[in-house]
Amino acid sequence: MNGSVRVGQVLGVPLRMHWSVPLLVGLFAYGLGHQGLPVWTPGRSDAVYALAGVIGAVLLMGSLLLHETAHAATALRKKISVQDVTLWALGGTTRMGRPQSARAAFAVAVSGPLTSLVIGGIALGAGFGLHGLSGWAVPSVVLAWLGWANLFLGVFNLLPAVPLDGGRVVQAVLWWRTGDRDRADLAASRGGQIMGVLLVAAGWISVLRGAPGGLWIVFIGLFVMVVAGAERRRAALHTALRGVRVAEAMTSPVATGADWLTVQRFIDEVVVHSRHSALPLLDFDGRPSGIVQIRRLAAVPGPSRETVRVREAATPLSQCAVAAPDDLLSDALDKISLRTGARLLVVDAGHLVGIVTGKDIVRMMQRTTLSGRRTGGETGGRRDRRADRRTAGLTHD
Repeated sequence: MNGSVRVGQVLGVPLRMHWSVPLLVGLFAYGLGHQGLPVWTPGRSDAVYALAGVIGAVLLMGSLLLHETAHAATALRKKISVQDVTLWALGGTTRMGRPQSARAAFAVAVSGPLTSLVIGGIALGAGFGLHGLSGWAVPSVVLAWLGWANLFLGVFNLLPAVPLDGGRVVQAVLWWRTGDRDRADLAASRGGQIMGVLLVAAGWISVLRGAPGGLWIVFIGLFVMVVAGAERRRAALHTALRGVRVAEAMTSPVATGADWLTVQRFIDEVVVHSRHSALPLLDFDGRPSGIVQIRRLAAVPGPSRETVRVREAATPLSQCAVAAPDDLLSDALDKISLRTGARLLVVDAGHLVGIVTGKDIVRMMQRTTLSGRRTGGETGGRRDRRADRRTAGLTHD
């Protein structure tokens, strides 16, 4: 996710934090310490309220992390790759590969909400128990607040709206019932768009009735609408390209450049003769080593262009989306993300044989539409595909 930085790891998976998390912690701490606690436990000092508010907010973020960790742990247990876990203003996201079965998809989806419900029950019980045994009002209220917050989080995430966990549950159930993953994805994403509209409407009604907190519901609804729409387009893309191989869509031969050239020499000898916004790079042995964007070269200071090698300004092959010619195109496109860029390098036996860009995808979709081709048949329709949950779009060169 853009705007996030790595802060550690959990279960061996990179843990990232979005810039909005400190803001969210501050808002929760302020709400609990300056609005909730003074009403529920009057008579304490401002310092006590402030400290308790910060502790409660941090505990809530910790429970959000446990929610996402449950998703990651279940995915790893089901042999699903996990790229990273990111905390941000609306909770968190876990980027992972696509489950290989409806059963695995269901288990991953429900693990987060169940974790939140369990945490909520434990915190709520601990809060009431602590108050009854010791009379410590402030800690008891903080635990009770944490419990109710987690119960709300668990229930809200079970709403049948992609990208919420409840939407993933709907996807898994429809996949199991129909045996067609793409059809299930389309139906679930359409339901997510409808739910998003309802949330926006409910939020505006709350605002008009004098509840400013409704703006938060509006924001969540808009987020659900946008992500559900993106997933619906992705599902439609998978359906249209069902059964198509990478070799059928790739552009070949590919315009390339040597990665050992200096930036200035690369610009003079390669860039000025090319019409592309990005170029794959080859090493001394003629093997692909990465891809460089022209705008990255333009950002290199003039005096440094005579000494900096172009590979130093490029995206290395390890961070690029790579596929073989015989791979299913729908599988290969799932490797594309914001991190890899919207280009797919086609490599065969260690040599670059083609490239797939947004233009190639559009061209292939037009071909399949005009020819009325029903790609893939029954076998292709039931093939599982791994994917990044990020909804990166395809852009043209």
